[in-house]
Amino acid sequence: MANVSTEVADPPTPPVPTAANRYHPGAFIEMLVSSIIGLVASLVLSIDAIALAEDPLADLSCNISSTISCATVGLTWQANLLGFPNAFLGLIAEPVVITIAVAALGGVRFPRWFMLSAQVVYSIGLAFAYWLFYQAYFVIGAMCPWCMLITITTTLVFASMTRVNILEGHFGARAKQRLERPLRLGLDAAGVVIVLAILAAMVIYKYV
Repeated sequence: MANVSTEVADPPTPPVPTAANRYHPGAFIEMLVSSIIGLVASLVLSIDAIALAEDPLADLSCNISSTISCATVGLTWQANLLGFPNAFLGLIAEPVVITIAVAALGGVRFPRWFMLSAQVVYSIGLAFAYWLFYQAYFVIGAMCPWCMLITITTTLVFASMTRVNILEGHFGARAKQRLERPLRLGLDAAGVVIVLAILAAMVIYKYV
């Protein structure tokens, strides 16, 4: 009688997640593009801040009028909240986001603690950006075009980072289960468009 093998075959090894099948790579592409734009804006604002420190009457390229003026905003205490120009923070934060986006597009999978830490830091950055917008709009009474651009890019990066963390399950399996379908339908993108449209309408209504 032939011997019957009792060995149990090993289960197939699941495929290693890649950037393509883990989540939509468009989120990281958006993070990359927005962060590059934000870095450029931060660099320009940093140069302008140094120029204003040397000469408060310096004529900056974004001084369009008394109410659309980087100088008007840049000379306030709100623009130097931590004792140095706020734009310096962008020079630190944006390269980190650029690195995350490039690495993820290349297939790197960051650990949960790292992505949640990035989410917390960027959430603080988002709150700070909108606090500055509130101060400029309601208190200072002038808008800085480059600052407004940073507010927009910060909003876009925050939305994309949140999407990634939800779809990766970093907020927990329950959050992913509940929110995955709305995200796949693009409801988060629609929400971002609405928020940015409101900001644009506010600026146009008051300053244009």
